Amino acid sequence: MSFPSSVDVAIIGAGAAGLGAAHALQGTALSVIVLEARNRLGGRAWTVQASPDVTFDVGCGWLHSADKNSFVPIARALDFELNKDLPPWRERAYGNAFPQSERDDFMRAMDAFYQRLWQAAQKGKDEPASLSLEPGNRWNPMIDAISTYINGCELEDMSTLDWDAYEDSELNWRVRRGYGALIAAYGAPCPVALNCHVTLIDHSAKRVRIETSQGTQTADKVIVTVPTNLIADEAIRFSPPLPRKVDAAAGLPLGVDDKVTLALSDAEAFPSEGNLRGATMRTEMGTYHIRPFGQPCIEGFFGGSFARQLEAAGDGTIAAHSIDEIAGLLGNDIRLKLKPLYESRWGHDPFARGSYSHALPGHAGDRAVLAERVEERLFFAGEATSPNFFTTAHGARDSGERAAKEVLAAIGER
Repeated sequence: MSFPSSVDVAIIGAGAAGLGAAHALQGTALSVIVLEARNRLGGRAWTVQASPDVTFDVGCGWLHSADKNSFVPIARALDFELNKDLPPWRERAYGNAFPQSERDDFMRAMDAFYQRLWQAAQKGKDEPASLSLEPGNRWNPMIDAISTYINGCELEDMSTLDWDAYEDSELNWRVRRGYGALIAAYGAPCPVALNCHVTLIDHSAKRVRIETSQGTQTADKVIVTVPTNLIADEAIRFSPPLPRKVDAAAGLPLGVDDKVTLALSDAEAFPSEGNLRGATMRTEMGTYHIRPFGQPCIEGFFGGSFARQLEAAGDGTIAAHSIDEIAGLLGNDIRLKLKPLYESRWGHDPFARGSYSHALPGHAGDRAVLAERVEERLFFAGEATSPNFFTTAHGARDSGERAAKEVLAAIGER
């Protein structure tokens, strides 16, 4: 669409939060524009056709807490097929790399850790989650690895109170055509200016002035939905400065979770929806999903500082490491069956600089600080501002809707 020089409401970012805000403002008398730095909708939700046979969610792929997930009714309204099969995380182990007796022992240690973590949270101390590990437990490195998959960081960087605030109904569904594809379809009717990189939000005058790569725009109200790392790094600056927002964003950094998909030849010889993980007594490990949706591929997942190391080693490193690790678990012959298709490097993505937020120990309260509006003109949304569904696409969408309602309340619109 054309780039207007003046609007009632400007929304920064066309991820789930920005699109949620835009939808909530539809049908009002307000002029609205969503300013998106990328050349596509969805932000950290992105589906690609990795090969003719493989659809791959480069970003989020699971509709967590599906019974409370606002994208479930959206998917049904947009005729996106939902897959309700149980995730392969606890069940459907493949191969002998992680024998069932060992898995059972690990799950007992994991569940006991979560119980201690919950008990620590009830005491109200916002301490590192790593303090709830049982000293000397042989499974501690793998429990830490699970944290890197869930939180994008190791337990020492995870707030106990933030962990406790997260709401998880443990019902996890998927979108057959891709979660990113669903969110892009959801955003299709919204007024979006793509390739529009915002660098400055000047709220010193009556109207807010926004400096972008496509020129200057003014707005009465601005909804900021960008990832916390962009605010903390001041990639988008505020004038006058907003040190309270910058500090809150720094307390909610984006951890790193990366994914890779590998083409799998002779796929019929492998189970659909299998889980592959070694009994590896170290945190630097991947976990693998064999033939998601029955597709001829294996998806790998890496998190935390190990994902950062793999990213730093350059393009293709995640895929190469995955093939090495899978061969170590299943035997060298499988190398001939695997071919890299696509991998993410979210930490190196200039408009994300990470995957999703986690509160540092002592910073669980920063989510509420980041969500606070400023001067009834600047409003903030995004997964990091969600009190209970942070790290999720639906948490982001809901926060955008919340910010839009705050805008309407501020100007007296119904």
